[in-house]
Amino acid sequence: MADLPPNSSSPASGIVQRAKDIILKPKETWPVIAAEPATTQSIFVPYVVVLAAIGPIAQFIGGQVFGFTAFGITYHPPIGTALVSAILSYGLTFATVFILALVIDGLAPNFGGQKDQVQALKVAAYSATAGWVGGVFGLLPALALIGALFALYGLYLLYLGLPVLMKVPQEKALGYTVVVVVVAIVLFLIVGAVVGALTAPSLLSVRG
Repeated sequence: MADLPPNSSSPASGIVQRAKDIILKPKETWPVIAAEPATTQSIFVPYVVVLAAIGPIAQFIGGQVFGFTAFGITYHPPIGTALVSAILSYGLTFATVFILALVIDGLAPNFGGQKDQVQALKVAAYSATAGWVGGVFGLLPALALIGALFALYGLYLLYLGLPVLMKVPQEKALGYTVVVVVVAIVLFLIVGAVVGALTAPSLLSVRG
């Protein structure tokens, strides 16, 4: 069936099917997601747990095997530092999704929508699908730009999902999306700064 929720059948097939549906036919899939009974745990496990790991794992492997090239110089990060960075990035993803969901829920009434924490978490989690799947291109750092394009597609998924799940009038969906995207960018920058601040000391010590 094309519209099985993530917990139907085997967990793995459910995750793959849901990711495929939300990326390839989001307009049809968002109403299905909106109607599904869910809890915070059922949204995070196994869907977010599995998909959010793609990027950190791929980037870790890609950095060790191929390295990162800039200005003609290829750099292979120390394995310990790269591992810590991957684990931190993965862990902070959960916090980012949860915080973004709180923002989505809190802003909904300002745009004519209805507050619903579970629906807000669905939007935050499932709209991130494209970015998480695109993280696989981190296996080859030279293709990282393609992964970034997947993440940008996630903004379109967000735009489609907000009015459906948060009951926001279509004419206010764009403004709602813009505000949520700004918050998401800020959260992304904060996560990057935190990971960088925590891994930089070990990186400098290795160089020394």
